[in-house]
Amino acid sequence: MKNQSVANNIDWITILIYIVLVIMGWMNIYSASLPLEETSIFDLSQTYGKQMLFIMLTIPLIFTILSVDAKIFEKYAIVFYALGIVLLLGLFAFGKTIKGQTNWYQFGGFGFQPSEFVKTATALLLAKLLSDTQINIKLFKHQIIALAVFGFPVVLILLQPDAGSAMIFISLVFVLYREGLPSWYLWTGFIAIVLFILALIIKPVFIVILAFIIMIIHYIFNRRINRNPLVYGIIFVLITGFVFSVDYVYENVLEAHQKDRINVLLGKDVNMQREGYNLNQSMIAIGSGSWLGKGYLEGTQTKGGFVPEQHTDYIFTTVGEEWGFAGASVVIVLFVTLFMRIIYLAEHQKTKFSRVYGYCVATFLFTHFFVNISMLIKMFPTIGVPLPFFSYGGSSLWAFTILLFVFLKMDANKVNEW
Repeated sequence: MKNQSVANNIDWITILIYIVLVIMGWMNIYSASLPLEETSIFDLSQTYGKQMLFIMLTIPLIFTILSVDAKIFEKYAIVFYALGIVLLLGLFAFGKTIKGQTNWYQFGGFGFQPSEFVKTATALLLAKLLSDTQINIKLFKHQIIALAVFGFPVVLILLQPDAGSAMIFISLVFVLYREGLPSWYLWTGFIAIVLFILALIIKPVFIVILAFIIMIIHYIFNRRINRNPLVYGIIFVLITGFVFSVDYVYENVLEAHQKDRINVLLGKDVNMQREGYNLNQSMIAIGSGSWLGKGYLEGTQTKGGFVPEQHTDYIFTTVGEEWGFAGASVVIVLFVTLFMRIIYLAEHQKTKFSRVYGYCVATFLFTHFFVNISMLIKMFPTIGVPLPFFSYGGSSLWAFTILLFVFLKMDANKVNEW
């Protein structure tokens, strides 16, 4: 039977949302970086001119992805992954150090961040692994293999050091959970985060006492199902050791800027002209937009350059100030619609490989979105995580485009799957 055309089966709803987000992103970059004297939108000496070039170059990139055989992504998943690892390793020899992080290759006036592209390679290999009929994610040895697929890039990225990008990769544990990973992995991670935060706020001894009381109560109410008291004892020892190690990790492992960002999040006394400046200014900008915003190109915080890096990680502050709560809500609804659409398409795939990859795409995009927005409204520590399709940068735009359109190619090809 003759293969059906991709154009007839491509999901145009997702593509439309993508186009709208990219256009809105460029409009906000233009506003955030507009000089006193207006120039051409193609002026490569300006941020918005470079971003326009990046957007135009996504067009042949998209057509290339949609024109290749969809089976290539599965067949050569290990090759893409290996290439990504080589690029990450190459940073330690040829990378450019910017603000203490060696996570870019520099070519003239343009930079290339390999960790953004490794997301697609990692998603492909993870999808290939989990779609193998011999892999059972409920078995511990297979769980280790799956965790190692994205754990290896995490280690290399942490050595750069780039904690923000590393955290994005760790979010793939949710994909594993969808495919059958035991829930205790998620609970362990969640409890560890809560204990870490609590240990920074109150004395560790009080946390240990509280944990002991909770575990005693839990054991009493669950004796009928043969709960082993030894297990409770081991868990209690681990919790105690973890809680009392937090202070050491905080003081001796974390970098000064990382501690500052955590202090800002926890509301501790910080200098608003130094470590608390970015967050304070972003909240002022978003809050000043009120319900309907000050109007496009009319944001005083944006025009005054009060928010550092506003065209990159803080691009959403421009949306909040100039478009207000209404405009910000529209952007959020568009993103949520995109995530839901990808999940819907993933659930309707005919192959497990395509389904798992689709969930990887949704997870990566959602984590970027959630962390970026959360850090601007003091719900998450400030880290360098761009807003998909909005933040300035060729690496992030192309990487997100590749990530999304590889899945759209798989989805369009599902009519040819048996």
